[in-house]
Amino acid sequence: MTVSAWNLGDEGMCPQRLVLEHVTSRWGVLVLIALDERSYRFSELRRALGRVSEKMLTQTLQTLERDGLVYRDAKPVIPPRVDYSLTDLGREVGGQVRALAEWTEHRLADVQEARLAYDEARFLKDQNRASGRAS
Repeated sequence: MTVSAWNLGDEGMCPQRLVLEHVTSRWGVLVLIALDERSYRFSELRRALGRVSEKMLTQTLQTLERDGLVYRDAKPVIPPRVDYSLTDLGREVGGQVRALAEWTEHRLADVQEARLAYDEARFLKDQNRASGRAS
């Protein structure tokens, strides 16, 4: 698929791009990785993720549930109990997201080295440009 197939300009997002945005959002990635390990109750998941607001976690779970990636199992007990787990589709994408996260962990030093080289080259270029104007 070409990049142009993912871009509809200002008219709206293509469906693939929207799903990709949901899956790769900050909290979407972390929810998929966590639920790939096991099912969680809401409060457990929130503690496991850390620093996510209740509202944001609720929105993320609802979005992923709507996309067919997360299953919400509300048990009719008192007090209410709701468990979240991945659907088959969610496990499939969860594995892909986990692989990307693992790649990031293994290659972070290379990315940081590339950033440093880029920043140094950019700094030198800006300095040369500034000193060329000053003369």
